[in-house]
Amino acid sequence: MTARMLTAPRRRRILLLAGLLPVLAAGCQAMCSAHASKKHPDYGIIDPDQPRELQMVSMPPYVVEPPDELEVSIRPPIPDLSLTTVTVQMDGNIDLGFVGDVYVAGLTLEQIEQKIAELLAVRGGRDRPRRPYQVSVRLVNGSSSKYYYVLGTVTTQGRFPITGNETVLDGILAAGLRSNSLPEKAYLVRPHPAGGCDQILKVDWCGIRDRGDNLTNYQLFPGDRIIVPGGKPPGLLRSLAGGG
Repeated sequence: MTARMLTAPRRRRILLLAGLLPVLAAGCQAMCSAHASKKHPDYGIIDPDQPRELQMVSMPPYVVEPPDELEVSIRPPIPDLSLTTVTVQMDGNIDLGFVGDVYVAGLTLEQIEQKIAELLAVRGGRDRPRRPYQVSVRLVNGSSSKYYYVLGTVTTQGRFPITGNETVLDGILAAGLRSNSLPEKAYLVRPHPAGGCDQILKVDWCGIRDRGDNLTNYQLFPGDRIIVPGGKPPGLLRSLAGGG
């Protein structure tokens, strides 16, 4: 009887502690997040002239690189050339059978069409048709060599394929946030030639998420890097409460 009376209060204390644990962890997480946010400086500038959500622009002409897949159509058809889909190899060439290898890395689709047509005209000799060859080159299944990157304190750090209409919000959501992520300190870095000026754009995460403000929800271009800083990893209390 005494043992039962002693264990009941203990059980109540355990249940009370279990109920308070998530609340304490949430409060600790908010305090730690605010403290960590103050410790991280703000990077970049806000550029209202950059393409962004609701004001996107067309992508620049696609530049082919390995391992893009291309669909090549030639008119009039060439009997000895049965290949229609080719892959850009590591050395930048595509294999067109008896026509030989054609170097296409760094060229646009239009430039590749012109290059193949000129090559066929030269190699055709007496067998070439009276009219010039017409060549059509298209990407197969979209792009394979163009990516943007999300780095820092995110669930999945790495590169993501770009289709042309992604924004900063898309990129951060695709990578996923962790409990110690600081998206309010996120910024976007654009690649530039060696010796060029840095282009670092500040991201107003709270404006994007809470107010639907698209000023800094920039449109992503190939090679863009989204950086998401983070605070300290969650401690034992937050991990036990499921805050990790």
